Amino acid sequence: MESVEVRGTIRLGQFLQVAGLVDTGADAREVILTGEVRVDGEPETRRGRQLHGGEVVELNGRSVRVGVEEDASDR
Repeated sequence: MESVEVRGTIRLGQFLQVAGLVDTGADAREVILTGEVRVDGEPETRRGRQLHGGEVVELNGRSVRVGVEEDASDR
């Protein structure tokens, strides 16, 4: 399974674009509203759902884990 690193939290609609699962925000809105997106195996219809890291987002047979970038000050 691939992982896409994000800094802090990210909204589901934005994550779909960053992860390359959709091309545009309009595409993200459509697939979320029609129930095609799953987060941790459950259908998710809230485009603004906050993802904090560790979640698995699924769309069209692709699964992508939300990774969290380490802050340089954490090292």
